[in-house]
Amino acid sequence: MATTDRSSCPINLAVEVLGDRWTLLILRDIIFAGRRHFRELLRGSEEKITSSILADRLERLTMTGILIRVDDPTHRQKAKYTLTEKGIDLVPIIATVGQWGAQHCPADEEKTDVVRELAYDLPASWRNVMDSLRAEHRTEKKART
Repeated sequence: MATTDRSSCPINLAVEVLGDRWTLLILRDIIFAGRRHFRELLRGSEEKITSSILADRLERLTMTGILIRVDDPTHRQKAKYTLTEKGIDLVPIIATVGQWGAQHCPADEEKTDVVRELAYDLPASWRNVMDSLRAEHRTEKKART
């Protein structure tokens, strides 16, 4: 993840916060698997995140205001990571990434249930843009062949 803003483009700014796989996977585990402690996130990572990467990404997510770190009242030496409103606003984005993966990649059927439950109909404005892009890109593809 970048530490400085390259441009004020909203897509660039979001990529600078969320633009690596570990960040998205940590958020996935917090949102959909209910993992809130460092050790849960580390041990529960099917993708085998290292402790140094996990610590770095949790710090960045905290610094950007997506998570807050709070003391765990059940254990003096533990901390819990809690989503802020800014973090909760990422649920549709992460679910949509998961829906795309379920549709276009060889995803495990059992692991797609959560994102499929959150599926929604695309707004007409999105369908119009996508239809326009399909027409434009199909025309260019035909011209090359």
